[in-house]
Amino acid sequence: QVQLVESGGGWVQPGGSLRLSCLASGFNLDLYNIAWFRQAPGKEREGVSSISSDGYTNYGDSVRGRFTMSKDNVKNTIFLQMSSLKPEDTAVYYCAIDPFDIRDRPLLHPARYTYWGQGTQVTVSS
Repeated sequence: QVQLVESGGGWVQPGGSLRLSCLASGFNLDLYNIAWFRQAPGKEREGVSSISSDGYTNYGDSVRGRFTMSKDNVKNTIFLQMSSLKPEDTAVYYCAIDPFDIRDRPLLHPARYTYWGQGTQVTVSS
């Protein structure tokens, strides 16, 4: 069984930090492309960060320099460390797995990914 469960979301003030976690079950993270996406009300799903199966890390323009994605292959957990948070970072954050590695689209395109978590809400406000 394949399952992704996000946790760590919540409310923070602008400029604050938060770390999201995604526990993966049913597959080995080391073999697949993995990613974080987010979706705010009324907006399309946006790519946040990805790590390819060969170790390349990519970030969306809006979060580069503020967010850091990592993984623990032993614990089968994906992390997203977020700092210098802004109100525009408010969204539901999802982790995702690409099991096929079909290289006809960017790594931060949501259609590339088959397995998704339920999402965790991040709210940044005063």
